[in-house]
Amino acid sequence: MRALSDVGEVQFLDTTLRDGEQAPGVSLTPDDKADIARSLNAARIDVIEAGSACTGPGERETISRVAGLDLDSTVTSFCRGIQNDIDLALDCGVDGINLVVPASDKHVEQKVGTSKSENVDNTVELVEYAVDHGLWVEVIGEDGSRADLDYLEELLGAAVEAGADRICWADTVGHATPDRALECVSRLSDLGPVSTHTHDDLGLAVTNALVSIAAGADLVHGTINGIGERAGNVALEEVAIALDHGYGVESMDLTEVYDLAQLIANRTGIPLAPNKAVVGENAFTHESGIHTDGTLKDDSMYEPYPPEKVGRERRLALGKHAGRAGVEAALDEHDVEVTDDQLSEIVSRVKEIGDRGKRVTDADLLTIADEVTGDARDRRVELRGLTAVSGSDTPTASVRLAVDGEERKEAAVGSGPVDAAMNAAEVALSHTADATLEDYHVDAITGGTDALVTVEIEMSRGDDHVVVSASDSDITRASVRAMVDAMDRLVADDEEPLVADD
Repeated sequence: MRALSDVGEVQFLDTTLRDGEQAPGVSLTPDDKADIARSLNAARIDVIEAGSACTGPGERETISRVAGLDLDSTVTSFCRGIQNDIDLALDCGVDGINLVVPASDKHVEQKVGTSKSENVDNTVELVEYAVDHGLWVEVIGEDGSRADLDYLEELLGAAVEAGADRICWADTVGHATPDRALECVSRLSDLGPVSTHTHDDLGLAVTNALVSIAAGADLVHGTINGIGERAGNVALEEVAIALDHGYGVESMDLTEVYDLAQLIANRTGIPLAPNKAVVGENAFTHESGIHTDGTLKDDSMYEPYPPEKVGRERRLALGKHAGRAGVEAALDEHDVEVTDDQLSEIVSRVKEIGDRGKRVTDADLLTIADEVTGDARDRRVELRGLTAVSGSDTPTASVRLAVDGEERKEAAVGSGPVDAAMNAAEVALSHTADATLEDYHVDAITGGTDALVTVEIEMSRGDDHVVVSASDSDITRASVRAMVDAMDRLVADDEEPLVADD
């Protein structure tokens, strides 16, 4: 093993568009894949595996689209050990291929139904064919963690001799322990440039990736957010921050991580777990009074690295564990001044709400502050009416708002009634509001078809952020109410009128 601190740089191959899409229920459109590929390129991902050309005409069209984006990243197609797969990849205009060949006895003899020697010969022929056609070639020994190591060395060594640019140790089923990763990768790294492909079935994907690097690997396969088959692939953002923070090793552009994670969560429909490392909602959120007080005194008191490193911001959450320092800081963010006695009363009410199991949003806090201080606030934006229609036709909605006392009516269409209603509200508020919807979350808090739902949204306007929730049996009404309340809070101190676009 080498010390990780001695490693200069590690490259990443992102397989979100191929292995990530194989997660149950995920299907990415050509537009989705193109947008994700651009974002991966912006994050300085070295290799983007755009898909499997053998999947079908639609997938080939998508791979061709990604290959034609003129990215700095190397764009590849996943290929089985069949010449036709290579031909299909060539038709897509990719830069290279990830050629997967069986490595374990189970895969060689049972899955493919061939002999070990024939498998080696076939691999050599395919590598030579791909190289002759100008492709960058990586050969992956499938199920390499369960393969006989002497045979794996023979197979991938033959691939290198045939002209492969690199070889890959693949823990295809997430079977390996760190000891096995060390044993395999250290031997394979003597043959030539070696990659590592780890899965998280044992919760060891990041550990096995780091051990692989220490053993000589210089490229890590993975996905953003760790999505993929079964328990998923290694999360590249976790490997990246471990290398950067722990050892000073560069890989991807970490400042792009959070936006990339949000994009992929939205497009795949796989939400980020709140406690997910690096990109989870709770990663830089503090509620405990002790932690909040310490963080306000020193940013690094309860954080291993600053949130800005991964494109995030620190947040102070309010709930049953909140203390005076946290509540005061939250009020300061909204330019609300209170006396010591008023602060004590506000803290008490915040804890009261938290004890009932409810998150205290910005709107809750400001409403409490208004009540305690007696400073009644005139609303600038109010929802006065809402109609939404959906069915076989295009979903349409109309809203009626009071903006600075002026009534405005607008209609819009959308992908669904909620989208249409929020689009209509945005038009009614006009471009002068200039706010961005940062996050949208729905929870059913009662059962049945008439369930009461709570919609929580985060909106920003310039440097101001606000989180607002609204509950209703109608998800569309709850969504628009929350959006309108958020906008009202964001423009509360703005002296400029909200002029209608017309």
